[in-house]
Amino acid sequence: MPEGYPAHWRPSGSIQTLRLRAALQAKIRRYFADRSVIEVTTPMLTPSGVTEPAIESLALKDSPLFLRTSPEYYHKRLLAAGFGDLYEMGPVMRAGEQGHLHQPEFTLLEWYRVGLTWDQLGAEALDLIQHCGTLVERQWQTRTVSWQALFVETLGFDPLSIEDAMLWQRTDTLPADCDRPMRLDYLFATRLQPALPEDQLTLVHHYPVSQAALAEADTTDPRFARRFEVFAGPIELANGYQELRDEAEQARRFASDNRRRRALNLPEMPIDPLLLAALAEGLPMCSGIAMGVDRLLMAMTGAETISDVVAFS
Repeated sequence: MPEGYPAHWRPSGSIQTLRLRAALQAKIRRYFADRSVIEVTTPMLTPSGVTEPAIESLALKDSPLFLRTSPEYYHKRLLAAGFGDLYEMGPVMRAGEQGHLHQPEFTLLEWYRVGLTWDQLGAEALDLIQHCGTLVERQWQTRTVSWQALFVETLGFDPLSIEDAMLWQRTDTLPADCDRPMRLDYLFATRLQPALPEDQLTLVHHYPVSQAALAEADTTDPRFARRFEVFAGPIELANGYQELRDEAEQARRFASDNRRRRALNLPEMPIDPLLLAALAEGLPMCSGIAMGVDRLLMAMTGAETISDVVAFS
């Protein structure tokens, strides 16, 4: 190596893994082409970012724009305009994400299916993952379980009925100002998720409505949202919703998110009026899901860190 040049110029992922990555992305595209789900390309820049307190958008310096954390808002505008089933696979950016499963820029696969319920889309997500696993002769056992049942099974208490004093005692390492949803989410991430079997795809569904994000509430039990997540072992791969279509409720949730952000000393985020206008015009009944392509490749290969499956980290 000539003097004066950095030694770490090589790709972080092996050439073999990067070629497998290309084959994976081609297989995903064929999967959707076979089902007449159309690939779209939407902007990397957004005027709104996201309000969800757990996600931090990267702002452009001296600009009102943010780098997208997801193409979701643009996709819903396409759906409201009558585009039909669609998907996008490309880079997204989030601030403050760094670790063996996180980096500020990663590849997200997001797709929407008109007329499908959350459980139908969940079944399709499991099928796609198994389909991709054939590239490396990897297949998983599968299990579908509710969020509430997983708490009872793993920790021995009902997360919706446990008294505050007992919940605070079980999460006494958290700051005192952490609220009930944050404490339950902490227990899920630190106790339930690590206990998921390594050789299993687990679909966890019906999160509490306080964690609904952009999912609609379950009309049969409004304590829960029609939201699900898919895990490969303990690694979260995907987050899906039967989509909320009520613009007034969506506006209320955006405002609630910003109140929580203020309470957590986080900056408020601008609310996207174009998304609300699209919902007011009429979003078709649909379900959508976002899946981490890098994490899927990690699950397929057994890689220990995300830098092992991307070209440069």
